[in-house]
Amino acid sequence: MPELRKEPVSGRWVIIATERALRPSDFITAPSAIKGNFCPFCAGNEDKTPPEIMAYRERGSSPNSRGWRVRVVPNKFPALKIEGELSKRGDGIYDLMNGIGAHEVIIECPQHVISLTDLEPRYIQEVIWTYRDRLVDLKKDKRMIYGMLFKNVGAVAGASLEHTHTQLIVTPIVPLVVATEMEGSLAFYKYRGRCLFCDMMRQEISTASRIVLDGTYFCTFAPYASRFPFELWILPKNHSSHFENIQKFEVEELAETLWTALAKLEGSLEQPPYNFIIHTSPFDHPELDYYHWHIEIIPRLTRVAGFEWGTGFYINPVPPENAAEYLRQIKPTGVASASGVPPLKESTR
Repeated sequence: MPELRKEPVSGRWVIIATERALRPSDFITAPSAIKGNFCPFCAGNEDKTPPEIMAYRERGSSPNSRGWRVRVVPNKFPALKIEGELSKRGDGIYDLMNGIGAHEVIIECPQHVISLTDLEPRYIQEVIWTYRDRLVDLKKDKRMIYGMLFKNVGAVAGASLEHTHTQLIVTPIVPLVVATEMEGSLAFYKYRGRCLFCDMMRQEISTASRIVLDGTYFCTFAPYASRFPFELWILPKNHSSHFENIQKFEVEELAETLWTALAKLEGSLEQPPYNFIIHTSPFDHPELDYYHWHIEIIPRLTRVAGFEWGTGFYINPVPPENAAEYLRQIKPTGVASASGVPPLKESTR
């Protein structure tokens, strides 16, 4: 019997199509092969991108030259531009403002690799620190309200360049998806006096059926009302509403967690295209008791079609319990960990 499940944060309903449940081998994915074409993100091609905003570099190396480990540049074709004033105004019943914001590209390594799993977790730590540094810097601009960090991996997921990278778009308004999450979380907090995400995580750890990784500081699970097959959420166990407040010990484990979660997805689904999104609180909000930053990883295995657009429902042919079970059994392969972080516990259920 199919199930209708309600996602408690946004109130979104999902159809879990249990009668047509699929296994990883039922999905056809097109692995991203290194094409060997010219890549502006590779070391030595620094003059082919806009001048860098910041970089983690070897001592003595100069900006916009070789010697960097992580590099941030403006997007060559930005969705929003940093120069100018918002000039909020009306047009009859409509509202508009100038397209002010920031659009940056975080190039995660100088070598031409297509996945974070090709890097050791200790290098991923620097990528995470770069995420944090850019949010801290951009929130100083009072025109900017929200910073969205996201990865598009594979052409199906929207990537135009295969070299592993993340994008950051900072907007002068709170995106609707985030606003909806915050409203749902606040309503729960007013009713129960607790953080909904913290309660959700405790329940997932207690039941264990959807847990994929259970670390000291982070928990990775397939959400109860997963919109997409093999969707994963990563939540910090210490309550925090702002990603940019992340601590050193958390960065160390998060790098290991991300590497492991992505390696499991790639190992079970043969390098699927996916999107990776960090949900955090707006810049102009203080630390919030009711909201919890988190990461959502969405493999692009199914297509959103007429029913989804018309109703806001999603149809997921892989129950999250099944997805978590498959992923728990996958032994990650790739670059060996050199981070010194203790191995994450994997559920044996």
